[in-house]
Amino acid sequence: MHVAREDKVILLAVDGGGTGCRALVANAQGRVLGRGESGAANIMTDPEGALRHVLEAAGRASAAAALPRGSLEGSRAVLAMAGANVGGYGAVLKAKLPFADSIVESDAAAAVRGALGPHDGAAAIVGTGSVFGGRLAGQVRIIGGWGFLLGDQASGARLGRALLEEVLLAHDGIRPGSALTGAVLARFDHDPGAIVTFGKEARPADFGAFAPEIFAAAEKGDPVAGTLVADGVAAIEAALDAVMPKGCDRLCLLGGLGEPYAPYLGARYRAILQPPLGTALDGALTLAVERFGGGA
Repeated sequence: MHVAREDKVILLAVDGGGTGCRALVANAQGRVLGRGESGAANIMTDPEGALRHVLEAAGRASAAAALPRGSLEGSRAVLAMAGANVGGYGAVLKAKLPFADSIVESDAAAAVRGALGPHDGAAAIVGTGSVFGGRLAGQVRIIGGWGFLLGDQASGARLGRALLEEVLLAHDGIRPGSALTGAVLARFDHDPGAIVTFGKEARPADFGAFAPEIFAAAEKGDPVAGTLVADGVAAIEAALDAVMPKGCDRLCLLGGLGEPYAPYLGARYRAILQPPLGTALDGALTLAVERFGGGA
């Protein structure tokens, strides 16, 4: 539904995730007036901190735009937030927002919208976690993104955990090791118990820190690294097959591992690769204009 409003309407777009929160304010046509940033804003892992950082980033964007005090209270906002797709966290956050009207959606949906712009297509967002999306006739569908314990296949976190599993299997003589598994075991002073202790306390980002090393080893022909990357590629392609619209001719790879994975994808995926047209913040602004602004 497009609602025509006068140019004085202030739109607020926010992209909040585990590493930081970005916000911008714009007029009804989407012309950016000011930007601001703040700290981490994952509403599932830290809902109160996320709210605080959303308001902080929004306030800084408003100050950068030199808006009158209180302008944000009358703004129409679209928030793209990590964690909004599970557990009702998005609804809880929305109830606490001070803006005149708000939409809270997952950061993945906004990232897909921003990456594809006005085009239909698909996107794979692969970093510490993973999530996949497709866009058809303006409608965005998201799959995956269920977190490290039950999902996030092909992600950096899952790659890192799988590597440590291979290190232990090689240590026990169950599977062949490689230069990579040997180097990792040496990093833990050849003590498998230290790896177990690390795994018990590690967060997804700690496992994900091994991902660059895995890709570097795969490029050198390390067999364990090659298998881990191949498993990740298989998971990515299966997810894309499930979410890509029929006749898809545009695919964007996002996240810190999008580029490293690209050369390993099958030929039919590589043939439709396109650089992303924008970010999740751009996607949030686009939705804000569509819902609250000039509709362009």
